[in-house]
Amino acid sequence: MNQDNKKEIWNEPTISTEHIFKGKVISLQVDTIALPDGRTATREIVKHPGAAAVVAIHDGKLIVVEQYRKPLGKTQIEIPAGKLDPMEEPIVAAARELEEETGYIAHNLQLLNQYYTSPGFADEILYTYFTNEVTIGQQHLDEDEDVIVRLITIEEADAYIASGDISDAKTLLAVNAWKLLQRTGSLT
Repeated sequence: MNQDNKKEIWNEPTISTEHIFKGKVISLQVDTIALPDGRTATREIVKHPGAAAVVAIHDGKLIVVEQYRKPLGKTQIEIPAGKLDPMEEPIVAAARELEEETGYIAHNLQLLNQYYTSPGFADEILYTYFTNEVTIGQQHLDEDEDVIVRLITIEEADAYIASGDISDAKTLLAVNAWKLLQRTGSLT
């Protein structure tokens, strides 16, 4: 099969869209799409404004937050992250989220990567930044946020991964990037 045919097979033109739900963070729509063979199918799609996260190192330790995650029914230890505000640049959101959630202020942020969190059903893109230049500032939690700020070592991160206390993709990638930096002196 040549590349042109492959692209045709993987194209799913939208015939119609039904908007099911619109909330503060996400919206849900069901698209009716045309398959290459002429049949139709539906796709449930979660729309998300995007998010930014920060791998922040202070005094040789990773800055994380522990918070309850209702969909999981338990607490998780994660790197600071949050959704982008309308028209907000990801780097601005990353700095804002770090300060709001932890009280630490980033003085230099470097883009590590950007990736889609669940492309099978959602369009959320997550921008992850790195900094090892932070100072202590003032925490500014949202009204409905309740977090515990922790600074953890690589060994503690590994133990949290083994116990399942760290199990989200962004934090797993963050720990791996941190380990790479420790081993090689580079994030790439």
